[in-house]
Amino acid sequence: MSESATLRMAQRSREMRAAGHDIVDLSLGEPDQDPPAFAMEAAQKAIAENKWNKYPPVMGYMDLRAAISTKFKRDNGLEYAAEQVMVSTGAKQAIMNVILSLVGPGDEVVIPAPFWVSYAEQVRFAGGTPVIVHSTLEEDYKPPIARIAEAITPRTRVLLYSSPTNPSGSVLTQAELEELAAVVLKWPGLMVISDEIYEHIVFSGTHRSIGTLPGMLERTITVNGISKAFALTGWRIGYIGAPKWVVQAANKVQGQFTSGANGIAQRVAKACVEADPALIAGLRTDFLRRRDLVLNGLAQVPGWRCNKPQGAFYVLPDVSSSLVGNLRTSADLSMHLLENAGVSLVEGDAFGAPNTLRLSYATGDALLTEAINRIAKAVAALASN
Repeated sequence: MSESATLRMAQRSREMRAAGHDIVDLSLGEPDQDPPAFAMEAAQKAIAENKWNKYPPVMGYMDLRAAISTKFKRDNGLEYAAEQVMVSTGAKQAIMNVILSLVGPGDEVVIPAPFWVSYAEQVRFAGGTPVIVHSTLEEDYKPPIARIAEAITPRTRVLLYSSPTNPSGSVLTQAELEELAAVVLKWPGLMVISDEIYEHIVFSGTHRSIGTLPGMLERTITVNGISKAFALTGWRIGYIGAPKWVVQAANKVQGQFTSGANGIAQRVAKACVEADPALIAGLRTDFLRRRDLVLNGLAQVPGWRCNKPQGAFYVLPDVSSSLVGNLRTSADLSMHLLENAGVSLVEGDAFGAPNTLRLSYATGDALLTEAINRIAKAVAALASN
């Protein structure tokens, strides 16, 4: 199993900073904003109540699962009963539970690229084979649905994707989701894992869930959590809505690995999913401003090319022009920029997108401006050598 590239780069950045180096870390997808006040108040209340200290149910407290059921209907138009909801220690564990429940040796999982770094490794851990469907910047980092259809075989057990997408910020349109659903419905038994952790960070239009389309609810596992939209990455709460048989299987897996998620964190999650999404609209506004700041800055970096992300908080520039001399891969370039410019980015190879780097703009404007200035200077120096 490969180490997570994002976590590896974040660790290297911490080590260099601890050694006295001035590092601007744009490697982790972690909002720098403070969590909303109502989330912290829920934590304080839960601690004061002194009744959430015992082992929680493996699937999560029933009142939280009921609140998530209501949230799915309110925000996404998805009809998952509380019995079809399960709470995990982060969306990462939620996805791992489902993959271990559905995938085994001989099974294939189709993954459009670029993709979140853990998807392929999670599939391999379960004994399955990840089938990567690549795309280009010119395609807005979204493989045409026809290309995804070509990758599906009788061995395909799962189609796994995120929208908005980490690492590119691309968003599937309603028309693309409908085309994708039509492909899935041609294959009996093919399940979809739809990672919607960035649902509240969409810059144009509204977020759409594939499970709302005819025939897709019983074929879809919808994944979400409180980390990104509520700036609560450290509280580690994710959840799924899924057919009951999938939830029952995931319950067995989680019961043998970790049991229930942290009790106090579950009370925080309940406050978050019950909150009016309008209360976190400012987060999206911040990220839109930062996106434009980053795109305008990267436009001045010699040779780098970007699409225009419609969601999440990442930019995935094509950096082919900077792969010169001994810098043959995006991993080489990311280390060069870390060591020579003091900027931490993640290689695109880890996301199934060679010749790119992922930049997270989930940090302050001043740091983003400083990072881009350093990048531009370092890249210009490469071009002049």
